[in-house]
Amino acid sequence: MRRFATTDLHGCLHTFRYLVEEELRLTLQDELYLLGDYVNKGPDSRGVLDYLMHLQASGYHVHCLRGNHDQALLDAARQRWRWDWLGPRGRLPTLRSFGVRRMADIPPHYLAWLNALPYEIELPDFLLVHAGYNFALPPAEMRCDHSAMLNIKKFVFDASRVQGKRLLHGHVPAPTAQVRAKAATKPAVLGLDTGCVYRHNPELAHLVALNLDTWKLHLVANREPPYAIGKR
Repeated sequence: MRRFATTDLHGCLHTFRYLVEEELRLTLQDELYLLGDYVNKGPDSRGVLDYLMHLQASGYHVHCLRGNHDQALLDAARQRWRWDWLGPRGRLPTLRSFGVRRMADIPPHYLAWLNALPYEIELPDFLLVHAGYNFALPPAEMRCDHSAMLNIKKFVFDASRVQGKRLLHGHVPAPTAQVRAKAATKPAVLGLDTGCVYRHNPELAHLVALNLDTWKLHLVANREPPYAIGKR
């Protein structure tokens, strides 16, 4: 059995499929953990969700966390707040991929799948979360602060608050060279978001998967057909 973690797919279906089927050659004995943000920005949010559901239904051990963009889609579909913050380049590809004009018209089974996603996954040796934790809070409160777990961008890691486990997260894109160098040190905290969706940025534009046992990084360059997105 092998264990892998990846994150921040953002509608990049072709890249994710290549990672799973060609780079990792995932088997039914493997475990794959995804740290959130399956939708928005990229070209095929619906395709990513369909593929994740297909893998799970086919018996693959694919464990998915909730990301801030997944939560944003849920909130927009329920009309809890306006959907202006992404701008047209982030919003319209998502709507087109579902074949709808409003978030409220996204088919209910997608919303139900997203709504069932957990905020964290705890393994014997790792704690997995989308963004991180507010380590200024007491441990019990820290792990119930869902807003921070989805959105925090900077935090001071305290291993004593997570029982000495290593922390893996996504959310904040980092250059692939930086992630590769940091992973080589087997750090206590590692961000795995290498900005796959930002196809115009040569320092990003990759999807990375980490082997949780060997610490080997698997990097796949963005393989999507051309699509419009703001540069980062």
